[in-house]
Amino acid sequence: MKDKVVRTAEEALAGLEDGMTVMSGGFGLCGNAELLIETIARRGVKGLTIVSNNCGNQGQGLAVLLKNRQVKKVICSFVGGNPDLAEQYLAGTVKVELNPQGTLAERIRAGGAGIGGFYTPTGVGTIAAEGKEVREIGGVPHVLESPLRADFAIVRAEIGDRFGNLRFRATARNFNPIMATAARVTVAEVDRLVEVGELAPDDVHLPGIYVKRVLHVPEHKNVIENRTVRARP
Repeated sequence: MKDKVVRTAEEALAGLEDGMTVMSGGFGLCGNAELLIETIARRGVKGLTIVSNNCGNQGQGLAVLLKNRQVKKVICSFVGGNPDLAEQYLAGTVKVELNPQGTLAERIRAGGAGIGGFYTPTGVGTIAAEGKEVREIGGVPHVLESPLRADFAIVRAEIGDRFGNLRFRATARNFNPIMATAARVTVAEVDRLVEVGELAPDDVHLPGIYVKRVLHVPEHKNVIENRTVRARP
């Protein structure tokens, strides 16, 4: 394998163009590839389809792309806490494809695994099943869901080596690993870059074969979405 480390975020996103589909890992504002999102915003590419759990929150994270009017469609599972998405959806300027959270995760996993589709009982009888095939399996109706794939996936890992082997931290290990498998180009933003061999095989959450480029970003904002404190006496 070759050294996949790139020097700048611009180099990491080479080839990203208008109209492409981008998967962005993380949960809320946790586990976001912060510098890569900022760089997409600065580059001004437009007409993007964003696949993420929630497309930012409270004007932060992926919400900066919404503020810049760079997004045409969002495929997600949660829109709460994102007034930018709600406003643009209601205005008809951004399309929203809402998925049950487990269905979204499985659609991405199916895309990475090369699976042509899957049946699930989740969403049967709701708007999530409109226009989709419904089949009875074991006496229970199931809806056919299609896989999701992307042109780019931007993921964030706690540790990565030069070959792209990654280890994620806590909640960041939800959508990040599966998105990395489902894109034509996966870019990993890593908090800590180590040499090949420093990550024990049992500590690798995602093998480097899925990763195209590695960007070392040692400092992040790590925003807390809702800061709460114990009530004072």
